[in-house]
Amino acid sequence: MANKPFDIVEICEQFSIKGVFTGYEKINNGHINSTYNLIFDEDNVVKKYVLQKINTNVFKNPDYLMSNIVAVTEHIRKKNAENNVDCPERRTLSFFPCLDGKYYYYDKNGDCWRLYIFVDDVYTLNSIESEDVFSNAGSAFGEFQNLLADFDGSSLFETIENFHHTACRFEALKKAIEENKSGRLNTVKDEIEFALEREADTHVLVDMIAEGKLPLRVTHNDTKLNNILFDNITNKGICIIDLDTVMPGLSMYDFGDSIRFGANTAAEDEKDVSKVSLSLPLYEAYVKGYLSSAKDALTDLEKELLPFGAKIMTYECGIRFLADYLNGDVYFKTAYPEHNLVRCRTQFALVKDMEDKMEQMKEITKKYC
Repeated sequence: MANKPFDIVEICEQFSIKGVFTGYEKINNGHINSTYNLIFDEDNVVKKYVLQKINTNVFKNPDYLMSNIVAVTEHIRKKNAENNVDCPERRTLSFFPCLDGKYYYYDKNGDCWRLYIFVDDVYTLNSIESEDVFSNAGSAFGEFQNLLADFDGSSLFETIENFHHTACRFEALKKAIEENKSGRLNTVKDEIEFALEREADTHVLVDMIAEGKLPLRVTHNDTKLNNILFDNITNKGICIIDLDTVMPGLSMYDFGDSIRFGANTAAEDEKDVSKVSLSLPLYEAYVKGYLSSAKDALTDLEKELLPFGAKIMTYECGIRFLADYLNGDVYFKTAYPEHNLVRCRTQFALVKDMEDKMEQMKEITKKYC
């Protein structure tokens, strides 16, 4: 443990934490917020908390951000209590209010902080180690959707505007093509043709929302494997974390993004696209876990559209990489000049493979409905 800095003590006082602060450890696996695990001694009992500095360059309105998170976690806590689950305090994050009642605190340096209880005896994963692991991940996110099925998703703030509005993402791509800020237009003609040929797909889900055919859900919008806490004993996913992008959306968004990253046989930036394909065994593992937990929370139409959700989320990610490449790599971090182009090609290769396997994906999904 490192020596305690004064600012952490001062911040913790604002959250009325009992006991004596004894140390902290900085966690370096986050890409947006700065995170610290804190240790307190309360009457000779060790208490652990997580302190995070919110990146207000990304999340400009902490009121909206924390309002969403607290509303969702309190709802999950209530549902778990109704369902008499074991150790409900480990099943969702528990945030502390400040002395002024808000769930965040600005320190004298202008930094914005939040604090929640550390969930012990768990682990996280960064890669799919087996079909069972991916099935457990699907079960965790399916349960997340099930517990929030009676929560009015439209009551949440949209903290990142049009985040998964694929039609808007497509318009952004067309603007990037027109402006060609990077001067790279002539090098991506095949990728542009691929993207433009699928314009009709970009309207399918958003049009169904407008027509009232699909319900707005609470969506996590960052369904990576490492946003699940797995229990040390059961190896089951027990708690969904990193709730900053919780917003109103569609169940197909979260499901689709999980498949996009988890069922791909290659890395997101694999240069050899011949290695890129959809693993049907991994797809089936996730579907099995997801639908076993989501249960009847989803409508028949939502279940039917899950395979399309996988395709459209992969396509959306691809056009975002392509637009950023044309704009001069101003959004995504890159390790080399062609990085975004490589990422785009990988996503488009996966889209094409999904199209080729769509009937199989549909049959697998029906099997578990």
